This record gives sequence, structure tokens and C-alpha cells, in this order.
Amino acid sequence: MNCSGNFWAFCLLVLMGLFLGSCQQEVNINLETTPAKVVVQGSIENGQPPFVILSSTFGFFANIDLSTFENVFIHNAVVTVSDGSRTCRLKEYSVDSGSSAKFYIYSVDTSDLSNVIIGELGKTYNLSITYDGKTYTSQTQIPFVKGLDTLWFGQPAFQGPNTPNNAVELYGTYTDPDTAGNFVKYYTKRNQEIFYAGQLFSDDLVNGNKIKGVNLFAGYNLADDKKSDSLVYFYPGDSLVLKWCEIDKPVFNFWNTYQFSVQSTGNPFSSPINVKSNISNGAVGVWAGYGTIYYHMKVQ
Repeated sequence: MNCSGNFWAFCLLVLMGLFLGSCQQEVNINLETTPAKVVVQGSIENGQPPFVILSSTFGFFANIDLSTFENVFIHNAVVTVSDGSRTCRLKEYSVDSGSSAKFYIYSVDTSDLSNVIIGELGKTYNLSITYDGKTYTSQTQIPFVKGLDTLWFGQPAFQGPNTPNNAVELYGTYTDPDTAGNFVKYYTKRNQEIFYAGQLFSDDLVNGNKIKGVNLFAGYNLADDKKSDSLVYFYPGDSLVLKWCEIDKPVFNFWNTYQFSVQSTGNPFSSPINVKSNISNGAVGVWAGYGTIYYHMKVQ
């Protein structure tokens, strides 16, 4: 029996173990903290005053509780909205959320009705925010709104394993204008719910055409732990409000990238994406104009 080969192989393994063991060292990675950014959530729609919520970003590893959320709001900023002929300075209000925390919003000063701006179709609105020595600006338009031709309820086109038997889907017919660059975002409100965002539409591929049987799924709270294949439908007896909103391209780009980012959260195979803000000077968020039509329906 030849043992010399086995002996040298054993020695080689021992030496490799000693070498690799001697190369181990503790690695400390210092994650640099990035400066907080201003976050803008602002909107104006036809027939409504402007609303702006200002907050700041916080660290990824920050401890999050109710006080964290309350402390991210930005106070005492100078916020103005202009329609090209006059400028309205917005006032900060505190709003009781129903819990121990409050949130804060900037809107028109109701004590000075002579300086109130109300959204109008076809107009452009400029937003200016001055805070902590910096100014952030944005511009949005409230597009003329082209509503749906018809709406009806029917059986869901595709039913998942958890879809209740009495679920129905909302369908619509829409005729796109013959000019390119039309974008839509809609919201739904069922019974006593708040409005939840539905889908986004672009006329990139259907410009000037009539689209029949558009699926209008119900918006729902993405934090709900129920199965989405039951939440995206409506049910007999529901009171439904459909909020149909025409938006401009920068607002569409924001919501499109934001929606993709939310849907890919936690997916290790998804590509990273930057949400496209329409706010200047490094702020994030959106200043959005909505040309809006409301449809009130009872689900049969």
C-alpha cells in the first residue's frame, strides 16, 4: 500500500487550512448617512384648492414609531402656488389623524378668501417651496378631461383561486382623443373607504382609438394582508365612486415609476429604479394637476 501520496495530500490540506485561517479578518462596513431630502406630495384639481404635504426622508435603519412619522413633517415653509396671473401663499394646518399622531398639510388660507386659488381645467400651476435656505419649484397642468363613454359591471375576466363567486368587475369604453400624449390615473372609493389608487393608462399604443372593455380594477390598501384576487373586485350592494383623472406626462412618469418601485419591493430579481420626481433642486415627490370626473354607482 502506497501511503506517501495520501500523506502529502493530508499535509497540503492542513497547510491550506492554516493559510485560509490566517487570512480571516473582521470586516467593518461604514454605511454613510445621506442628507435628508425634502419630500413633496402636492396636488390641485379642477374645482378644488391646492394641497401640499411636506416631509423629509429618514434613515433606512431608523427606529420607526408614531413620533418618527410626526417628526418628519416640515413646518414653517413658505409655500406658494401661482396660476400665472396671481400668487397664493398656502397656510400650514395640523390635522388629527384619529390616532395619537397628527399630520400637517399646506393649503389655502380660509381667513383670506380674496387670495384663494381654485383649480381650473387647462390651466398651468407653478409651485414654489422655500425651506431652510433652499427653494424648490415645480409646474403642472390640469388637462382638459375626456371621460369614459360607458361603464358597466360584469363577471371577472380572470378569477383567481380566492376570488369569491359574487365578485364583479368594472368595465368601461374609452375613446382616446386624436392628439397624442393623453394619460389617465384613476381611483376608486367603496362604501366608507378612502380613495385608493387604481391603474395608470397611456395612449402611446392606442392614440385616437376606441378601447372597449377596459378593466377597471378596484384600488385597495397595499398593506392589507388579504389576497389581492378578492380585493380588486366589487360586490353587489357596494356604493362606488370612480375618480377618473387626466394627468400630464411628468405626473404620469412619477406615478409609473413609483408604482413599479412599490411592486418590485422585496423582489431580489427586479432591477433598481429611480422614481422620477417633477420637483427641482433635489427634492423628491410630485406636484400633480388632475383633470377630474367623478362617477357615482351602485354595484348590482
